[in-house]
Amino acid sequence: MDRFDDRILRELESNGRLTNVELAERIGLSTSATLRRVQELERSGVIKGYRAVLDRNKLGMGFIAYVTIGLSSHSKHAQLAFEESVRHAIEVKECHNITGVSEYLLRIETADLSAYKRFHADVLGEIPQVNAITTMVVMDNPKEAG
Repeated sequence: MDRFDDRILRELESNGRLTNVELAERIGLSTSATLRRVQELERSGVIKGYRAVLDRNKLGMGFIAYVTIGLSSHSKHAQLAFEESVRHAIEVKECHNITGVSEYLLRIETADLSAYKRFHADVLGEIPQVNAITTMVVMDNPKEAG
């Protein structure tokens, strides 16, 4: 990794749709050198992929909440069972195993508060390992990833 790789990563992180020509112009390298560097960053796993940033409100998914989950047991079995329970829940956009008072931090997206309430009761509330649920509702996004 050198300053050119750092610049490539910053540029692609802010706009993954840049053409190789545009990227090369922005970082001050030839297009062939830029392409080789990007391919190596992809091959080595530094660049894991590219994605589209969606407007959740326009998709009818305007409610976002961060939810901390406390488990009734701190065993590996309880953790794996919880993770499997939320793995396929479409409302769970992120699941992080964290330190502190709670074991997990989830990013939940639903259409509205009523849909979240149903998810809270019908999904989270039915997972046997869950001992505590704390919800923090996102009111605004003054700075977002993507």
